[in-house]
Amino acid sequence: MSGIVTYTIPGMRVREQLVDVPLDWSDPGRGTIQLFVRDIADPVRAGEDLPCLVYLQGGPGGKGPRPLDRNGWLGVALKTHRVVLVDQRGTGRSTRIDGRRMSAFATAREGADFLACFRADAIVADHEHLRRTVYGGRRWSTLGQSYGGFLTLTYLSRAPEGLSACHVAGGLPGLDPSAAEVYRRTYPRVEAKNALFYRRYPHAAEYVARIADRLAEGDVRLPDGDLLTVRRLQSLGIDLGMKPGHERLHWLLDEAFNGGELSATFLHQVLARTSYSDNPLFAAMQESIYGHGAGATGWAAQAERERHPQFAEDARPLLFTGEMIYPWMFEEITELRPFRGAVDLLAARDDWPPLYDLDRLAANEVPVAAAVYHDDMYVDAGLQLDTAARVGNTQTWVTNEYEHDGIGDERVFTRLGQLVRDTGGGITSA
Repeated sequence: MSGIVTYTIPGMRVREQLVDVPLDWSDPGRGTIQLFVRDIADPVRAGEDLPCLVYLQGGPGGKGPRPLDRNGWLGVALKTHRVVLVDQRGTGRSTRIDGRRMSAFATAREGADFLACFRADAIVADHEHLRRTVYGGRRWSTLGQSYGGFLTLTYLSRAPEGLSACHVAGGLPGLDPSAAEVYRRTYPRVEAKNALFYRRYPHAAEYVARIADRLAEGDVRLPDGDLLTVRRLQSLGIDLGMKPGHERLHWLLDEAFNGGELSATFLHQVLARTSYSDNPLFAAMQESIYGHGAGATGWAAQAERERHPQFAEDARPLLFTGEMIYPWMFEEITELRPFRGAVDLLAARDDWPPLYDLDRLAANEVPVAAAVYHDDMYVDAGLQLDTAARVGNTQTWVTNEYEHDGIGDERVFTRLGQLVRDTGGGITSA
């Protein structure tokens, strides 16, 4: 464990450190990696023995938030808790995985075996290690955003004794291992978000068609030299599931052309939004989060896309895709190319260890409160409600007031906390 660094951001007392953990919890002899953990407390209460709330970041491949202020859920939590923000293994300052690191492996198999150590089971083991060694071993509560809800159910399956209460925002996973079913449900929701975008901004259809036609002619290069293709343009739709995502896409298109050519402003912004330079693990691990216990994921998003001709590159209006990762991305995107051989092997793997213990979840006693966003583009509301019915001591709040990023409104976390309190509060015993 490295030295502890402390400092103060207005309204927040911050403490951070690096902690060594095994790369492979099932085989510690494979070496260690480092976890970066940051915790935050109200400066007035920083010296108190406060209960801990762990934020389980979305992803996969998500690093902990870097807060600028104590607004939103964080401000609510700091009234009563010390908030723990971990850069999940492989992200941020936690032995980060990127293209350069992946290029160092001699074979694709070595790379795939390495990436297999960065799934939910390992992330949960990391958090349990931190709870026992850094935070005194007492139970702590969690707030899981999106993929953080997937982590929550793995945590409840493997180490419920570490948890006092769980809050989940837009992230209860389906419990049955089927990436194909996930994407079967996803494409119609993404199509609906496209329809909403074009209803709001009907003139955008012409802009998008003009851009796509230019890209189809070829030889449009992004600032890093990558060829900008129509399918890469379509991937900008990943933002349509967020509250301001329609607006961000609209304003990006607004400045697409400078005269008859695509503008430098547009090309730089497209690169920033589609390069995965900040979170390559998101792309590398996306489909493996649905692989647990039965069968290969088999590039399920690509297979399902082929059943939806309305998403074709020559269709008009051109439809944007969503949170789908495709094999071509590992050929066309510079940062992802070193991952290609390894992710192909991950997609073919059919012996993933289970992430969820269905019997243990059914008997769960840790209070779980989950916000289910009715129109969520990323995590199907129907699957979430099915899961909630199969996990003991779980309450849901179903709402269409928010998109997938609803956690940014302090009302969401406040409501989840109230659901836990209304049923007796969290488990307080050690």
